[in-house]
Amino acid sequence: MANSAVIGSQWGDEGKAKVIDYLSEKSDIVVRYQGGANAGHTVIVDGKKFVFHMVPSGIISKDKICVIGNGVVFDAEQFLCEIDELASRGIDIEKRLFVSDIAHLVLPYHKIIDIAREEMLSKETGTKIGTTGKGIGPAYSDKSVRCGIRTGDLLDFDLFVKKFSEQYNEKKKMTEQFYGKKFDLSLSQTIENYRNIAKKITPLLTDTAYFLFEQDKKGKKLLFEGAQGTFLDIDHGTYPFVTSSNTSVGSVAAGSGMAASKISEIIGIVKVYTTRVGNGPFPTELFDEDGVNLQTIGGEKGATTGRPRRCGWFDSVLLRKSVQLNGFTKLAITKLDVLNTFKKIKICVKYEIDGKITEQFPSCVETFAKAKPIYEEFDGWQCSLDNCKSYDSLPKNAKIYLNRLKELCFGVDFCMVSIGPDRSQTIGM
Repeated sequence: MANSAVIGSQWGDEGKAKVIDYLSEKSDIVVRYQGGANAGHTVIVDGKKFVFHMVPSGIISKDKICVIGNGVVFDAEQFLCEIDELASRGIDIEKRLFVSDIAHLVLPYHKIIDIAREEMLSKETGTKIGTTGKGIGPAYSDKSVRCGIRTGDLLDFDLFVKKFSEQYNEKKKMTEQFYGKKFDLSLSQTIENYRNIAKKITPLLTDTAYFLFEQDKKGKKLLFEGAQGTFLDIDHGTYPFVTSSNTSVGSVAAGSGMAASKISEIIGIVKVYTTRVGNGPFPTELFDEDGVNLQTIGGEKGATTGRPRRCGWFDSVLLRKSVQLNGFTKLAITKLDVLNTFKKIKICVKYEIDGKITEQFPSCVETFAKAKPIYEEFDGWQCSLDNCKSYDSLPKNAKIYLNRLKELCFGVDFCMVSIGPDRSQTIGM
């Protein structure tokens, strides 16, 4: 397998972690390149559940190297919790996990500001963005205005203390005077906490862009692990109801330091129905029994926040825009088994907006909010997929549904179909 990027094609929560775990068997190095602890990646192996927010999902494969790239906003406290959890379950990370020395840190004051801003928006406008409260937006904001603190600053702890103290005073003033919220964070205690964190983190820091360049020259196969989904992209998503990073394919090179020309496969993760967490328009959202069943059977709760995911039928207009933006070479299909009990299944094939029919996804969120789905309906298969070991062995109606999905997505081929949560419940193609 050539160097590959794995991208969520919808609003996130498509099942990327399982696909990454599956594809990592043919890879040497797994690279996380954007987002932060707002991402929740769940892998189930032999009935054992692993949930990652910072550590790349490939870490549970014992012979794989994992890298956290410069485009990630790094939550050191969450990272160390995951390392401790892995150790308690017998998974060793020594010489297998590296962190970019120029990744920006998510610090405690970022989380305070994140929550304070959401509360202010709710009071003033009645509408929240729906962030996870993990400090991602404020951390990326500091990066953009060039006052952020990076992991490499921990190598010179006196420098870290100087930068942190300066920012602490600014953030305290902002939180209390602008947001009107108490800034409940001790400067001295936080510095001591990060003194201990630095001792654990700094041995893992390296120039990851150079490391990846050298590994690629040696012929190692790289797998780039995206977080969230295409329509949470800060530029191309349903702005302002988006995350604070670029979640589409363009961020792979910027967030890892690996030249774009070195990435030859772009795999889109496609859930066979649609979900989203947080606020924002969602044309195919269901408020009936079908929506409840999708949510219940699919276990649709956010891995990071525990919030129920909004559920709806598959939206091919959304997917065509995702294929256009990312240039997917293959699609990985997930959660087909969730549809096993449905008598009828629908796919949105077009939108009606202001009385006009369109197959084009609108750029403006206000226009998108007016979109009414136009559906095609399919008979369900109403049986278990547990005994299916190949695409040909799937029920006839399941193949009809999947073939139509493929046709509506510009004919991009499938590389796998997931028929259950466990690693073993995967049909390779």
